[in-house]
Formats: sequence, C-alpha cells, structure tokens
Amino acid sequence: MCRRAVRSPTCDAGSVTLFEVWAPRPERVRIEVDGAVHPMTRSPDGWWRADVHAVPGTRYGYLLDDDPTVLPDPRSARQPDGVHGRSALHALDPAGWTDANWTGRPLAGAIIYELHLGTFTPEGTFDAAVERLDHLVELGVTMVELMPVNAFDGSHNWGYDGVLWYAVHEPYGGPDGLQRFVNACHAKGLAVALDVVHNHLGPSGNYLPRFAPYLTEGRNTWGQSLNLDGPHSDPVRRFIIENALRWLRDFHIDALRLDAVHALVDRTATHLLAELAVETESLAAHVRRPLTLIAESDLNDPRLITPRAAGGYGLTGQWNDDLHHAVHTAVSGERQGYYADFGSLRCLAQTLTRGFFHAGTYSSFRGRIHGRPIDTRLIPASALLAYTCTHDQIGNRAIGDRPSAYLTDGQLAIKAALVLFSAYTPMLFMGEEWGARTPFQFFTSHTDPVIAAATATGRKDEFAEHGWDSDEIPDPQDPETLLRSKLNWAELEHDRHTRLLSCYRKLIGLRRERAEITDPRLTHVSVDYDENARWIAVRRGPLTLVCNLSEDQVSVPIAGLSLLSWEPATEGVSATEIPGHSFVILTGA
Repeated sequence: MCRRAVRSPTCDAGSVTLFEVWAPRPERVRIEVDGAVHPMTRSPDGWWRADVHAVPGTRYGYLLDDDPTVLPDPRSARQPDGVHGRSALHALDPAGWTDANWTGRPLAGAIIYELHLGTFTPEGTFDAAVERLDHLVELGVTMVELMPVNAFDGSHNWGYDGVLWYAVHEPYGGPDGLQRFVNACHAKGLAVALDVVHNHLGPSGNYLPRFAPYLTEGRNTWGQSLNLDGPHSDPVRRFIIENALRWLRDFHIDALRLDAVHALVDRTATHLLAELAVETESLAAHVRRPLTLIAESDLNDPRLITPRAAGGYGLTGQWNDDLHHAVHTAVSGERQGYYADFGSLRCLAQTLTRGFFHAGTYSSFRGRIHGRPIDTRLIPASALLAYTCTHDQIGNRAIGDRPSAYLTDGQLAIKAALVLFSAYTPMLFMGEEWGARTPFQFFTSHTDPVIAAATATGRKDEFAEHGWDSDEIPDPQDPETLLRSKLNWAELEHDRHTRLLSCYRKLIGLRRERAEITDPRLTHVSVDYDENARWIAVRRGPLTLVCNLSEDQVSVPIAGLSLLSWEPATEGVSATEIPGHSFVILTGA
C-alpha cells in the first residue's frame, strides 16, 4: 500500500493507493477513480481518506456533497487536461535523474538568469529551453530562474495565476519535462531557481475554497489573501510549506523565488517565512547541498534576510528594486510614478553602498516613511539581488518595451556594468545580454470569457488613467501579444547585438576573475560622482568602474590602466577621458 507524508497519491503499478484530501467544509466527500465512485471516511481533523486500487496515470477527482462536478485534487501532481480537468496519478521516474554528484550552488557568487519558459524559445517548452543552455553557460550564468510553472488556466500566462500549486503546467512539458530540464541544467553546472506564488490564487480554476478555508476575507492586489493565521490555518501553512519542499526535494530545485511576500499576512509569533526557512535548512542538511530562499518584497525590511539568531527570518536573499530604480532613472532620465524619488547620482551612490535608498526615509510615491536601514555587519551584500530589468520592470510598462527600445547601446552597457560590478548578486532578464528588441508584454489566455474580458479591459483602463491611448495597450488575451514577446534568437546574427553580448560576457568574466568584485562587504565599496558632469565612479579595491552618463565626453579626475570599456577611454596621468554613454574599468586608480 502506498502512503506518503505529503498526502499526494502516487503509487507503483497494481498497488492500493491511499487517497487523502483535507476538506472540512463539505458534509460528504467521495472520490471518482477512472469513472468509479468510492466513499471516503472523515477523520476529526477534516481529512478524508479512501484506499483504492489504482495505477500510474489513473485519472481521479473529488465529489463534494451532492454536487456532480468532479474537482481536481488540491495537491494534484499532474493535470493532463488543464486545471478544470481530473487529476492524474504521477510520480517522477527515479531513473530520470543523473545528477547524483550535483553539489549545488550557493547564492553568494552567483549570476542569475530569469526567464519565462513560454517565450524563451519559439516552442515554449522545457525541452526546447534545454537546447539553449549552452548559451547561458558561455555567458557565465550559474543559476537559471524560471518564472512560475505551476498549473494555471489556459495555454499561456506569466504564471502568477496558478491555482494548482503542486502540478506543472502541461503545455510546458508537465512534471517530466521539468525533471528533464533540471537534470540537464545540473549536467551543465547550472543551478535552478523556481518562482513560486503563495500569496494568492488565480481567478479561474481555484476550487480550494470548496474544500477548506484556504482563504480569508482580506484581500491584496491580486485577490483574497491566504489564511495564514486564522482558524484552521495550520493545514494551510503546511500546504504551502510542503509545496515549497516538493520543488526542492522531488524536482531537485536549488532555490525558490518567493513572490510578493509583503502580501503574506501572518500575525502569528513565528512568521510563515521563518518557518519555511527552518524547514528548508533541514532539507538542505538531508540532501547535502545548499537550498536558497529569495524573497520578492517592496517593504525594504532587512528582517527578511537577517539571520534568525539576530531576530530575522533567515531567508537567503531578496530582490532589491531600489537599486534597479536608481540605476534605471540615472541612466534613462525617467522619473514618473515610483521613480519620482530616484534619478540623482547621490541616490545611485547610496544604493550601491547601503543597499536600500528608502531606509526610514520619506517615499513620495507612497506618501509616507518607508523602509529600514540594512545592518551591513550582519547582512552580506550578496543577499540582495541587483538587476537592470526584470519581468515586472519590463512587462508592467504600458507596452512592455525593453530598455533596448529607448536607450543607446552605450547606456545599456553602463547599466550592465553598474550591476555586474556591484557587491550584490546580479540577475539578468532573458535577452538583455544582447539588447533584445522584442518586447515582453503582459499576456493571458483565460478560458472564462468573463475573466478574459475583464483582464483585457482592466489593463487598458489602468494605463488610460496615466494618459495612454487605450488603443496602444496590447490586449493580453490576443495570441499575438504572446508571439511578440518571444525572444528572437536570430538577432544574435547582427553585429550590434553580438557586441553587447560580448560586453556582458567580459563583465561577467572579470567578475569571476577578480575577488574584489564579488566581495560582499559594502564597507569595501566607495563611490564618487559629479552630479553636473554626470559621471560616477565605483571603487572596489584596486579596481574602479567609471561611467559617463552624459552624451558628451567627460574628463574624470581618476587615472589608471583600462581593463575593460564600452568605447576606448583616453588614459592620462591624473585623469581619464571617457566618451559619452560609455564606461571604463580601471586598475591602479
């Protein structure tokens, strides 16, 4: 008989499967297995159980009370027919793994590459992505970060509308495809991070509230909040934690990116994130490789990455949007919306040396004091992720235009240099390394016509409020929106793109070669700048990155030997002449 602690039914051929589901709300629960209906027995804790003969691939689902609708398993491992269909018994083939000697990769020293599986290649599958891994290895990437791949309604989506968190989206290749992808990455020395969403559920195919109180009356930006601290919240917390551990344990994933943790409302004495950190640390000890938790948060709260011994949650890292905003505004000149407080070189210097810009300071966008300072004695800079762009910072623009659509190649190179020369952990977004000209737009494929129409209308109305012509806003439901967002790998045949790619490779190579650059001590970083002349210099030991953000050549009172530059710099005894929109890395400065 098959019994699993995570309560997801998977068995060998011919065995009896113990089906279990937490469903305290209905008065009666039955299970349909390959068309035959079987009664289930309820225990006092709200779990229903039944032993039924089943084989791998068996389709099954649950019947609640007298409703004839067969619902998928909340912990379904596979959904061959989509999130509204029956679940399928599934277990990964142990023989499919060849990574027994994989020792993992720590976050410190990593180069992360974020990608959306459906647009990374024309085919949009795990197997097609495997064919492009050599490009990432040659670039110098050490960790691939997948945007969410859990099961969602429709054929394509960003992935943040997932409703069956234990299943892998079938059109990508399902769970077996993810296994092949992770195994291939490990074979090439690449770690794998997975973006997971535990702060809300998608609008279509979410049947969890029919079973149990997974949600509360409270809401966040995307929908109802998860029940993390109310009555019956203990099983909900375990549902989330066991989901996270499933990716790390069963799929050999090396890191999780935890989406929008500021939307996790938890007033218990031990926050869910701290509990997850402990569980992850325990699993890491068992599998004998580092397991990493990276938070996305807009709170600028250092407690997330402060060690538990010092009163923090003990997560490994978090995204740092302040650095993105500081770099982007300084280079591009954009100052609208949440960029309003950014743009000066003073702001850029602060984020390069202290992590956050808003650290107990007034945020005009929020209309209040925001953030707390980072204690650099406790927190290494490698715990903060730095980036020139992300799926959010591109895709949440009105038309999803990349920086390559409105900046010069020199400006793109400057942004790359500032991130890759920083003390933080760099992260690239797919295609930025060659200045991809394809947009990354917001796309969906909701099968419910009401949700589909509301999504399209809401997107247009949102940007119309900010002055955009609604006709210019891409319809997320239009299949062409997805197609426009797919990378065009043929761009690499053009000199303009190969030159920028070469620059990225050299910057990453220098970072790997010189310990001064990966040194995570912010106290070892110093910055000089001239606000009027628009140059900034970042010192890392004997190395100095000097960037000219203006269009005109400038003379910077720093001298040294040029190691790497976008345009050739003229070295002098006491100064360096740097062309407009260019950078140079000097040694001995």
